[in-house]
Amino acid sequence: MADGSELIPDRLERPFVYQENGKPKVLSLTVKKGDESYSIFIPIKENKYPVPNKRQIAWQEAELGVVYHYDLHVFDGEKYRQGSNRINPISDYQIFNPKQLNTDQWVKAAKDAGAKFAILTATHETGFALYQSNVNPYSLKALKWKDGKGDIVADFVASCRKYGIKPGIYLGIRWNSFLGVHNFKVNGEGDFRENRQKWYNKMVEGMVKEICTKYGDLFEIWFDGGADHPENGAPDVLPIVRKYQPNCLFYHNGQLAEARWGGSESGTVDYPNWSTFPYISTGTGKNAQKNIYKDDYKLLKQGDANGKFWVPAMADAPLRGYNGRHEWFWEPGDEAHIFPLDNLMDMYYKSVGRNSTLIMGLTPNPEGLIPEPDVKRLKEWGDEIKRRFQNPIASTSGKGKELVVKLHKKTPINHIIIQEDIQKGEHVRNYMVEGWVDGKWIVLTKGESIGHKRIEQFKTVKVGKIRLKVLKANREPQIKKISVYNVKPKL
Repeated sequence: MADGSELIPDRLERPFVYQENGKPKVLSLTVKKGDESYSIFIPIKENKYPVPNKRQIAWQEAELGVVYHYDLHVFDGEKYRQGSNRINPISDYQIFNPKQLNTDQWVKAAKDAGAKFAILTATHETGFALYQSNVNPYSLKALKWKDGKGDIVADFVASCRKYGIKPGIYLGIRWNSFLGVHNFKVNGEGDFRENRQKWYNKMVEGMVKEICTKYGDLFEIWFDGGADHPENGAPDVLPIVRKYQPNCLFYHNGQLAEARWGGSESGTVDYPNWSTFPYISTGTGKNAQKNIYKDDYKLLKQGDANGKFWVPAMADAPLRGYNGRHEWFWEPGDEAHIFPLDNLMDMYYKSVGRNSTLIMGLTPNPEGLIPEPDVKRLKEWGDEIKRRFQNPIASTSGKGKELVVKLHKKTPINHIIIQEDIQKGEHVRNYMVEGWVDGKWIVLTKGESIGHKRIEQFKTVKVGKIRLKVLKANREPQIKKISVYNVKPKL
């Protein structure tokens, strides 16, 4: 209110958008509280260039997350085959029986890796739901396990809250082998198919509402393969997420992508990698923009420096993806395919260090635990990230095309981390970092995109100070932080 107090209204009515020359300028609403009513006017901010919203800022600042893949076929003792899993129902869903289920152990392992958020596959391609659903009968309610009263989503969210990890949910609605749904479409013909499609869409929308209303604030909703566009006959999920989870990152459907897949499941993105993109959505499958998938997904991997929309990149990979394997779900005898620490660090440099958020795939075993070799590797990874980057030699921030970091004495360095203030967009287009050596500036490294974070690595050199020179920018550079490091080999 005008005096600084707050009014919590009973309801909002009669929205009007006032326009000038076709551009929205002011949103007008009638606010009602008891017998009193007010008119409020909200100026509509017009961004002249793309900037992130609060959900995207939080997601990019998180930098590292995990996704837990858990489904019926973890318990069948066989190799996971995606193609057949999408079309063949599991013969006996009672095989789901994690006798030692411990979501605290899952989340603690992610915390030790340095993850700031975690995502759970509440449903995947079998269609089986890992929570107490009132709209989907193919869920934990149907199991003998815990007398049908188990709720792994609730356990997972509680564990996230316990360890200070932000919880997110992955919903697979594009395929459902139990109900015969493939690429959003139910099987059948004529009225039979049409009626079943309506029922499936209603069920999915009900599940989204359940997830969004039963478990508190969520950090991200991830729709497997996207959720398509309701105009294509798909479930209408975006309004539900926006209504009940206004602070939750939406990823994604044919209407909106608040983040984009980085073009591979290697845990890396290309360089340069811009947060801006030419489309507000990446689409799904055959409904995607044609040039998104050209040249081996180049647009997804790099973004577009001149894109009109803020759609930052996600890099993802399964922890068990080494030496010819690529396993998102637990399988017997796969311990040899856990990525070595050196590979994980390389992945970190080529994702987080290239302005991307990295999501690592983890999978609990049939007992309901993250296997010990995986837990150990995650701890090693988190410790190594801290060892390298927790304590910079020096840091500074500032605006403009030149920024100097002075060191107390001539010091060996081999890493520099640069961060733009992305709340104001990406401004830098080309830059150079120089070091002061023997009374003159020498070039240490050059680059293009910075965005939220750019990690530059180079041969160790002793310098008295370093200088960031922005060679090209489309607006005044806003450097949130530049930090200098000397990363020593691990003993």
